[in-house]
Amino acid sequence: MLLPRHRANRPHQPATAPPTTTTCYAAMPLQAQKCETRELSVFLLDDGKVAAGGWGVPLSWDGTPSGLPEGFRSALVAAVEDHEHERQANAFSFMAAAVAKEFDKQGLAARVLEALTERATAAGLTHVVAPIRPTWKHRYPQVAMADYATWKRDDGLSLDPWIRTHQRMGASIVKPAPNSMVVTGTVAEWEGWADMPLPVTGSYVIPDALNLIEVDKERDTAIYREENLWVQHR
Repeated sequence: MLLPRHRANRPHQPATAPPTTTTCYAAMPLQAQKCETRELSVFLLDDGKVAAGGWGVPLSWDGTPSGLPEGFRSALVAAVEDHEHERQANAFSFMAAAVAKEFDKQGLAARVLEALTERATAAGLTHVVAPIRPTWKHRYPQVAMADYATWKRDDGLSLDPWIRTHQRMGASIVKPAPNSMVVTGTVAEWEGWADMPLPVTGSYVIPDALNLIEVDKERDTAIYREENLWVQHR
């Protein structure tokens, strides 16, 4: 996710991170939190201040689109299960890249991805993929990701800024990632999270969401199923 633009006036140090970084990720179906030390996270520093950073997880992948996890949440679970069952990882999945608002619009997100790719290569991981969350998709929550992913500018690149960032690095679109993140709550909980009333059963557009939320007043449930997009760098 890239935050509002504000340029810095100091040069950035090369992407770096401590020799090892502890990455912790919650594997919800396993009802446990798994933590593992990996050299698969990086930070970009500006005079000692973190300007940007990112992390990812190693996966065992057969190289086919159907062999990819369903999405973001499933990729985390797969990474945990691969580690627990001692399956050899051969792929790396970007999971996040964030830029501090005062350093936005300087290409730092791409530098984070490049540095992560270098670390993945050093770790012997052949493939690099990502279940990305397109920056402008929330403007079109009623459009399926499969359709949104085909929208292009005159230069042939994606209409979406985050997809373009990956394309400029050589990535190609693989397929939508349905149910990449699923958040279930009561109607009252979702009214609080969305800061808006959900008065009747039906589908709603909520702020910043990529997809609609489905509300069932009779059962007092509201479910948000977010669709992301798998891309492959190599």
